[in-house]
Amino acid sequence: MHKLNIRVYYEDTDAGGIVYYANYLKFAERARTEWLRELGFEQDVFLEQNIAFVVKHVEMHNNAPARFNQMLSIHSHIVELKGASMTFKQDIINAQDENLLVTVQAKIACVDLANMRPRRIPEAMLGEFSRVI
Repeated sequence: MHKLNIRVYYEDTDAGGIVYYANYLKFAERARTEWLRELGFEQDVFLEQNIAFVVKHVEMHNNAPARFNQMLSIHSHIVELKGASMTFKQDIINAQDENLLVTVQAKIACVDLANMRPRRIPEAMLGEFSRVI
């Protein structure tokens, strides 16, 4: 499992001072990107090789709102790993009281940018993720 802490900024909130729902998806994306980075994979290097990772399907369940200036902890883990896709489950938690705020499940597909067709996830990445699931 990977953990990333993110503070809620004013720009993340709506007029009521709570996190606008679409921003939870941004937080989840940042957490997945940082996990890749910690494993030694930079997405710009993949882009140079015409490889991209795109969201094929996403589900989000809101249990409670996050508010301005709260510290959140995003806990990510892989629940399914296939040759050309992987599914992440991500819990967004209030870091202070450890209450579960939002759950995101995202299926990420690996595609060839030249033709936008599915392609196999690079072997080095498959190997790294195989060890953590």
